[in-house]
Formats: sequence, structure tokens, C-alpha cells
Amino acid sequence: MAVITIVGAGMMGSALVFPARENQNEVRLVGTPLDRDIIRHCLATGRHPKFEVPFPEGVKYYQIEALKEALLDADFVIGGVSSFGVAWFAEAVLPNIPDHTPVLTVTKGLMNTDDGQLLTYPAIWQKTLDALGKTLSLNAIGGPCTSYELVAHDQTEVTFCGENLEVLKRLKAAMQTSYYHISITTDVVGVESAVALKNGYALGIALTIGLNQRLFGNDTLHFNSQAAVFGQAVKEMHKLLAFQGALTLDNLCVGVGDLYVTVYGGRTRLIGILLGRGLTIDEAKAELNGVTLESLVVAERVASVIRYQIQQGVLEAKDFPLLLHIDEILREKKAVQIPWESFTYQCE
Repeated sequence: MAVITIVGAGMMGSALVFPARENQNEVRLVGTPLDRDIIRHCLATGRHPKFEVPFPEGVKYYQIEALKEALLDADFVIGGVSSFGVAWFAEAVLPNIPDHTPVLTVTKGLMNTDDGQLLTYPAIWQKTLDALGKTLSLNAIGGPCTSYELVAHDQTEVTFCGENLEVLKRLKAAMQTSYYHISITTDVVGVESAVALKNGYALGIALTIGLNQRLFGNDTLHFNSQAAVFGQAVKEMHKLLAFQGALTLDNLCVGVGDLYVTVYGGRTRLIGILLGRGLTIDEAKAELNGVTLESLVVAERVASVIRYQIQQGVLEAKDFPLLLHIDEILREKKAVQIPWESFTYQCE
């Protein structure tokens, strides 16, 4: 039995309570400063306010002020913050984790640099650790997994990535269940890039749903156009993984699986549909009560790197017509005009 401290009581961090606790581990769920009401609800009911089923018995709940207590003697820490909490996690949590404790993050995303590179969040956090003189094992979870379906015990395949294979084996042993299946790899850049790159592309596929609703009505579903954009998305993800030096079949499949599940649910799908119906990005955000979407931020970051590397002669614009058009929609507020013909090719 391991002692597992999960920091971040959002949907995915809380969903991981289920396999962790059902594997007979001691589980401590710590809320961020934004999770106070969630933790209060958990303390009162034993259930996350957005889940229909209660947590397994024995889970311990903590407000952020009790972080040090919750970290005491933890065998490993799971970071359950969104990409908007990356800096907070680095400043408020990493310094308090005892040296040599493994950290496993569910935060998906990439950060762009001024010189046209895409960095994983573990790489960014490593810079914080280096500055602090701390030694932690940074690991991450990638793959197609929604919180609701994990809570429902739907069969789920994910990948744990990190630099130390023995640490990954211990993490897998603590977390794997009959419904939560875990591959392990030391290719952190590959897995983290794959699951982040799918963000803009899921929005792109959802554009076709909105376009068809505009043309044929909300009750009509057409799949040819979705499949066409899906295929182009995979081509562009393939090119970007190669740019990251991380093109393998396993990495591509992790990203494509995550792309598939993202298309079928969540706010990225919704905002893509709204844009396809003809709303501007500002109107679509307003329709969703002004929420800021991680997927939009990541898509813009990746597109900025593509544009930079095109100028440097490293990448070619003809290889990224879909994401570059999505970027035009998001940044320049252009109307949706999917460049269908640019998706075609001719074999020689």
C-alpha cells in the first residue's frame, strides 16, 4: 500500500482518487485555493460535487493550508492542476515536496519559447527544481481519459512517462486496476507532446459539426467531413511529433486516441461547434460564459511555433493548413473556411 497525495480537486485529479483508493492505497486529496468549495463538499458528503457516485471510503480531504500535513510521508504526489495552474504548482507545491519523492502530473499542455521551441510542463518544472536545488522525479500521464468515464470505470488505456523506469513501475503498481490500464515509457517529450497537440485539432474537427448544423439543421449528423479533418489532423500531428524529435507509432497513437475522445466531449467540442455555426471566437466564449479554454491556449502556442519555424525554413506552411487556419479563426477572428483542397495529395 502506498500513500498518495493528490494536489488539485478538479475533475481529473479527483477522478484519479478512484483507482488510487480502490487499489488499497491511502489517498489524500488536497484542494487548490480555487477548490475550497469542492473540498468542503467532499468533507460533508464524501462525494465530488460533479460526480454522481461517492468517493471510495477512507479518502482524506485537505484544504490548501494543510498541504504540508498532506504531503507528510507521501510515497508519491499527483499534480491535478490545469495548465493555468502550472506556475502556481511550481511556486506553491514543488518546494514543499520532500526530495526524491516522485511526482505524477495529469496536466496536459506545452509552452512555447521565443526561439520557436515547444517545452513540456515537466521540463518547465525541472527548471524550478534546479533553481531550488531540489531533486524530484517528474512524471506525467498521457492518453485518452475523461474524468467522468474513469469514475464510471470504463476501460481506460493511459501512458505514464518519466525518466526513471523503476519509478514508473512503482507508480503503475500503485495505480493500475482492472479498468485503468497503464503503459510506461521514458519518452516524456513524445507522450506529453502527443496529448497536447491534439487540442487545436479536436476543435478543428468540431468545426465541421457546426458547419453541418448551420447547413442542414441540428438533427443532421454527417461524418465524411469529420473524418476528412480527422485524417488531416493526424498528418499534422505526425509532422509535429517529428519536429519534436518524438515520432513513434506509440506516441502518435497516444495522441490520436486522445484526439478521438476529445472530439466526442468537453468544451473544446462545444466551442468548435459554435465557431462552425458562424460565431466569432469572442461570441463563442461568451456563449460558454466566458470560460478560458486550455485547448485554445495550447493551439495558439503551437501555431506560433509553427509560424516561427516556417520563417526559419525548418517547417513548411503546406504541411499545416488545418492548424494555421484554426489559428486565424482564434487570433484574427476570421470566418471558418476549412481549406479542403489543401488536404489532398498526389503520389509520385
